[in-house]
Amino acid sequence: MTKKLDKARQEAEKRRVDEVARHMFLCIGPDCISEKEGERLWSHLKKRVSDVKETCPEGRIYRTKVGCLRICEQGATAVVYPEGTWYGGLGKDEIDRVVEEHLVGGRPVRELVIGESNTPGARRAD
Repeated sequence: MTKKLDKARQEAEKRRVDEVARHMFLCIGPDCISEKEGERLWSHLKKRVSDVKETCPEGRIYRTKVGCLRICEQGATAVVYPEGTWYGGLGKDEIDRVVEEHLVGGRPVRELVIGESNTPGARRAD
């Protein structure tokens, strides 16, 4: 098994996953929002993360699109780790705030938070 994972380990090293400070998973629909809107928000998030990637004081920011986070209410949903902070009702403006205030600044956008994970080892951003 170790040999089989060597290529994946090399890719993880190349992408410097050991330097990732925060990782945002964005649901792109189709239940909470249309697939077209989900792709539009995903493109926006990619651009915003690219714009700020050098300004994150704690390390790199990753972003991943997912098909469903199982909370299909009030628009796009996202979760930011390692804190385990869940966001709802996301549009472009809200994504901008999450990127600037949470991903870069380390402070959750409280009025957009819909839940917080109790994951062991999660660090709170407050």
